[in-house]
Amino acid sequence: MKADGVAGAAALTVVNALLVTMADGQEPFRGWFTVDDSGTITAIGPGDPSAGAPSDGPSGDADAAAGSAANEAAGSAGGGTVLDAGGAIVAPGFISAHSHLFMSGLRGLGVGETLYGWLAENMAVLAGAGVEDLYWFTLHGCLDFAENGITSAFNFTQSRVLWEYDQHANKALPGRIQPVDFVTRQVDAGADAGIRVMSAVRLDDEAFDEAQVLDTFAQIAGYADAKVPAPLNLGTAVFGAVQWASSPRSAALEAELMRRHTVINQAHFVETAEAIEQQRAKFAWYDEAGALGPRFLFGHFVHPTDEMVDKAAATGAGMVWQPTSNGRLGSGIADIPRLRAAGIRIGVGLDDQSCTDISDPFQNMRIGIYTLRALHSDAKVLMPREMLRMHTLGSAEVLGVADRVGSLEVGKQADFLVVDPRQPDTGPIWDVYATYVFACGLRNLKQVYVGGRSVYDASQPPSELATTASAELHARVGHAAREAGVTVGPLTY
Repeated sequence: MKADGVAGAAALTVVNALLVTMADGQEPFRGWFTVDDSGTITAIGPGDPSAGAPSDGPSGDADAAAGSAANEAAGSAGGGTVLDAGGAIVAPGFISAHSHLFMSGLRGLGVGETLYGWLAENMAVLAGAGVEDLYWFTLHGCLDFAENGITSAFNFTQSRVLWEYDQHANKALPGRIQPVDFVTRQVDAGADAGIRVMSAVRLDDEAFDEAQVLDTFAQIAGYADAKVPAPLNLGTAVFGAVQWASSPRSAALEAELMRRHTVINQAHFVETAEAIEQQRAKFAWYDEAGALGPRFLFGHFVHPTDEMVDKAAATGAGMVWQPTSNGRLGSGIADIPRLRAAGIRIGVGLDDQSCTDISDPFQNMRIGIYTLRALHSDAKVLMPREMLRMHTLGSAEVLGVADRVGSLEVGKQADFLVVDPRQPDTGPIWDVYATYVFACGLRNLKQVYVGGRSVYDASQPPSELATTASAELHARVGHAAREAGVTVGPLTY
């Protein structure tokens, strides 16, 4: 194997790493890569960069984790920084292709509820929140993602309208309406946290007229483009909400915005078995509106009919799987092998902290793979590398950003994790993917980088921003609950 790119002057050089690049067709190998000032990977290869590109191919044998603990030291190429991974695994940052980052302070609500009851409890607290509350809620959620190895997120922003859904009447009822900066401050939070975010905007067309809807979406998209550093801005998307709509007009308007702004649309769909026939009947609304296609994603898609699966596959639509939240809310099990066999592209999300409790991508992978193996009574139905690919490169593909993130390759952003399977020790490595997916976890996560810049180091105390965000979250969630008249408030520390 030869090195890709040219090693030279670099802002950051990562050496002595067991690289799990997730580039298709490339197996794990001991090696290095360089990163320039823009955060882009400029060269990558096996062995030692100072020795050029050895002829030996990459290796993933049992001694791959040998070496010392990861440490960072100044020196080497072009006066840049050298990160000696000490033989630890270095892999792409996880991508959550489905997230609600503002819900970070709502863990522990609706503990015995399925989707609609759980959502009602969450919305009851949020009814008392204001613009700056949503900033701090979202910032806390973003920082929580960063310190757990999630470097990119598709974020369903909380919309200007706090909706209440009546499943019996099959109708969403608008509650308190907030100004536009209720949404744009959530966009600010993602940028301030230093992770990459695609911000999804709900149209709220049953609360505003069409001109207002179109103008608000354009305003928020323009704000993100102007205010968020370009490398961190993965774009704006439509927050598909036809599951909650009362007429096909909502689907038509979402389709119009997809065309007008050339953006993707991710819609929560057939997530729960509750009111399932009402949900399934609305699939035709998207189809008739012309929304289905490569830029359309079904979030959850747990209970589709065969006809829905066939149509989604035929149009090139994708799907995003949330195994942990589907279990937490009793929503059901998405039959991923069935969807993959139909040709549907699949990404993976952490959903929100209120229905996954811990933003743990390792747990998310294990819950997903173990549940499917149990469902099918087949230990080969989903293998570790396939699961990891869906939570990294596969998620980047469905979001349309695989040219930038999702794998460690020349020309892509240096978003990566340092994961040491020896601290605590998981034993010899027989299969690198199995060790990483099955045996590693947040306890092994040592460092997180976004664009070659450290956003988390387990050996360091929390940043001042993280400490402030935690204090603000506790105070503001309690205040919001009291403002909303929720009598059982949270305990604070």
